[in-house]
Amino acid sequence: MIQLAQNQLWKKDDRYLRIVVWERLAIRYKETDSPDAAEGTLHDVTKKEFCRLLKGAELVEG
Repeated sequence: MIQLAQNQLWKKDDRYLRIVVWERLAIRYKETDSPDAAEGTLHDVTKKEFCRLLKGAELVEG
């Protein structure tokens, strides 16, 4: 089981999801086109929603 943490970067299809704020029950993440992009859209979701979103995604080590 993967432990979620602040500042983790995930790749799903051609999008990158970076955890900006990690809280006990909520996640704020930024969705971008590239791993080092400064511009992106912020999303607030529950931890359960974020875990569902990560199905098929891979953690980008770095």
